[in-house]
Amino acid sequence: MKRLILIGRVAAGKTTLTQALLGENIHYAKTQSIRYLDAVIDTPGEYTELRQTSGALALYAYEADVVGLVLSANEPYSIFSPCLTSMVNREVVGIVTGIDKPDARPDLAESWLRLAGCKKIFRVSSYTGEGIDEIYEYLNDGEETV
Repeated sequence: MKRLILIGRVAAGKTTLTQALLGENIHYAKTQSIRYLDAVIDTPGEYTELRQTSGALALYAYEADVVGLVLSANEPYSIFSPCLTSMVNREVVGIVTGIDKPDARPDLAESWLRLAGCKKIFRVSSYTGEGIDEIYEYLNDGEETV
């Protein structure tokens, strides 16, 4: 199974998505440091938002096979620069979280991720489970699951 690093701002849904991908019960948990798990590397949103720590994400990405840029479907703006993926030497996918939220605008979030350079986009709800299987299958890349 490919290892996925999740990158996005605070409250983008990275930790909740991690819980859903691992089949855990969904509960609030603030990620304070990089969390290395078998299939996922969960990063604190501050690492993306603060210039002092954003460069460290490039180093952590070397531990992953796939970089996941995460935007919540109700984001007021995108934190990711246009053509950002051109600077990454890993496969990069976009993940729109919170598609079940009442104020969700997944089309807008997806357009921002495409502008950043993501070709493959997943739309997910960690609470309803919608889209989780697609990410899991993508990471499994056709391998048999136990």
